[in-house]
Amino acid sequence: MFLKAQLQWNVILPAENLDAKGLALQKAIIVRLLDEFAAKRATSTLGYFLAVTSLDKVGEGRVRQHSGDVLFPVTFTCMTYSRCGPVEHIYLSHLKMQGYSFVLGENPIFMSEKSAKIEKGVKLRVMVIGVRYMEAENGVSGGCQFGWRFPGACLVAVL
Repeated sequence: MFLKAQLQWNVILPAENLDAKGLALQKAIIVRLLDEFAAKRATSTLGYFLAVTSLDKVGEGRVRQHSGDVLFPVTFTCMTYSRCGPVEHIYLSHLKMQGYSFVLGENPIFMSEKSAKIEKGVKLRVMVIGVRYMEAENGVSGGCQFGWRFPGACLVAVL
């Protein structure tokens, strides 16, 4: 599942990378942040780091006494990917499930031409073939929409 996260890290710039010009300083901070971001790779809570999408805030630099390096607190937004599963609820559309037909009844099911049943409570192993992140709108929380695939069908889940 893709997540949009806002993180606060400290970026340390060596004294020789400092320049009085604002743009050069911001560039040095961004380059150092990207280097550290690429080296970090992942955390247990957020998953794998994919990309920094924006640099939201750069705090005031503080000189470190022993080295002369300058520490800048930065706030940035990034995209991460975390393995998902198991998923409790998915939406199955009979229009997207080749070889299956929907059987309406007290306990509706999908029945395949080979008599395989998909019903409430059954466990499926699927492969994620596409993910789209949806922003929150009008008080409704955002989330991820997944495209799923299993033999003979295409499933869509909204989390």
